[in-house]
Amino acid sequence: MEQLSLPAYSYKLKDSEGKTFILDQVRRKYVVLTPEEWVRQHIIHLLHAHLHYPLALMSVERGTKYNTLQKRTDLRVYSSQGAPLLLVECKAPHVPITEATVRQVVVYNQTICASYLMVSNGREHYCWQVQPGTNKMTPIAILPSFKEIGQKTEQL
Repeated sequence: MEQLSLPAYSYKLKDSEGKTFILDQVRRKYVVLTPEEWVRQHIIHLLHAHLHYPLALMSVERGTKYNTLQKRTDLRVYSSQGAPLLLVECKAPHVPITEATVRQVVVYNQTICASYLMVSNGREHYCWQVQPGTNKMTPIAILPSFKEIGQKTEQL
């Protein structure tokens, strides 16, 4: 897999039936290693090991309804009280981050109402803080730690 601009970590791989699998710490099982999964697992590692987001508050490929369509979000993180904190959309490293990619996470968030959004292809990363009750997004350079994000949402 490709080198990403995310912290490296000691991931676990296994091969079975001609496919490579990577251990997903959130789902606690091996999943097929695709370029998008490679990015997602590195984002999970960043959030957990570096920003101290608990794995127990993360949800991977969770279904959500938008209008009448059933969609899946790549990664969600919840507060200790169960409120959506962060919604992450992952793309494969070769997929450019475009306005359409950002629109995808914004549309999903109309239903989910997370306080923070992130889009990443493993090389480029964009983050926003969402103003409560509005669609106004403020770009931020880096996501706050779990402790910081929890304190900010308590103040809102």
